[in-house]
Amino acid sequence: EPVAKYGTLDVTFDYDSQEQKLLVTVTAVTDIPTYSRTGGSSWQVHLVLLPIKKQRAKTSIQRGPCPVFTETFKFNHVESEMIGNYAVRFRLYSVRRMKKERIVGEKIFYLTKLNLQGKMSVPVILEPSYSLSGCDSQMSMSEVSCSESTSSCQSLVHGSAPEILIGLLYNATTGRLSAEVIKGSHFKNLAANRPPNTYVKLTLLNSMGQEMSKCKTSIRRGQPNPVYKETFIFQVALFQLSDVTLILSVYNKRSMKRKEMIGWISLGLNSSGEDELNHWTEMKESKGQQVCRWHTLLES
Repeated sequence: EPVAKYGTLDVTFDYDSQEQKLLVTVTAVTDIPTYSRTGGSSWQVHLVLLPIKKQRAKTSIQRGPCPVFTETFKFNHVESEMIGNYAVRFRLYSVRRMKKERIVGEKIFYLTKLNLQGKMSVPVILEPSYSLSGCDSQMSMSEVSCSESTSSCQSLVHGSAPEILIGLLYNATTGRLSAEVIKGSHFKNLAANRPPNTYVKLTLLNSMGQEMSKCKTSIRRGQPNPVYKETFIFQVALFQLSDVTLILSVYNKRSMKRKEMIGWISLGLNSSGEDELNHWTEMKESKGQQVCRWHTLLES
């Protein structure tokens, strides 16, 4: 019995092989670490379907030492013949009023354990996270115990698309938009077998698509999972905030003159996807607190 507890989720899985959909109900959390260790008494659970990470969900925020959620989330297009390739990652966050949310524990639950028809209730025992505090980051799959299902772990490792972790913050008083490029994941060198030399270019466009401002990070050499931790400030008036688009492009610098794009995303008016639009909306609603999210890069 481990001494340090990181939370136990009461979860029910309901898989429908005909509809190819998975319903996940998060009922409650017990065994939460003591208040002083996590610094919060409000809690939220985040879920993401691996390996693609396009389907995400999160519970409402609940208070108290034994929060009850009883919320059901639907994940679509989970093919029964491919069930061994899927997993759901659960994360428990402590949510503090004036500070960033903080990750308490996480667990990757492989769907190989599911009944292919009917409901199944299981306790999901969370483990310590190896991630950045305050941001929704990702464990490298090699750190996850692969003993549960080697094949599903392998497919998760090799099917990984390049991703980027971005922190957004807007101060309505000063009109300052802060974009922090935190880290990348699974960046590939398309031409060679060695890890890429990458940098991230940020471009702010107005509603007409004209460039207002641009900047870029320094280069990280030979790293598939580079850590940048660089913040860029843009002046955007509150009335403009819904009319601008922030484009982030990741480049592999191959030689003095040559570069190739690994991928890109856009946030704001012309967001490249639902996750990006949601991130922008959350930033606008978070009243001056940084909101960090992973985004899967689109191919150029």
